[in-house]
Amino acid sequence: MKSRGVKQVAANRKAFHDYFVSERFEAGIELYGTEVKSVRLGMVNLKDSYCIVKNGELFVRGMHISPYEKGNVFNKDPVRPRKLLMHKREIVKLNSRAVREGAALIPLSLYLKDSLVKVELALCKGKKQHDKRESDAQRNALRDIERTLKER
Repeated sequence: MKSRGVKQVAANRKAFHDYFVSERFEAGIELYGTEVKSVRLGMVNLKDSYCIVKNGELFVRGMHISPYEKGNVFNKDPVRPRKLLMHKREIVKLNSRAVREGAALIPLSLYLKDSLVKVELALCKGKKQHDKRESDAQRNALRDIERTLKER
């Protein structure tokens, strides 16, 4: 029997610091059995991962899925390129927007949805250093306001 609901396995928090996130998409991911077991155990790192379109197919690169400790010979390369599963027309539309806007496709999170492994990816534009400082200052100001309101 399938389990119901959504359980987040890994998040790419660094992406929100380095990029302006404009639009989000959901994609399936092609994994082997031992990789799925590692994902369920939360042994995933999305820190420096990104997506590319090659020959009309979408791939994620730089995603590190640690080898399953009981997987022995069935374990695959931890950082191999993995195919993302989306409809062909969605991939074409996504790629054309990324090229037109000069944006990057960045995986934001990896989660289990009704026992399937899904990737949330986003169309992102890079932040400059002053943009990062500005967003940090805004976040700190909001935190200070919340703190003072909570004290009252």
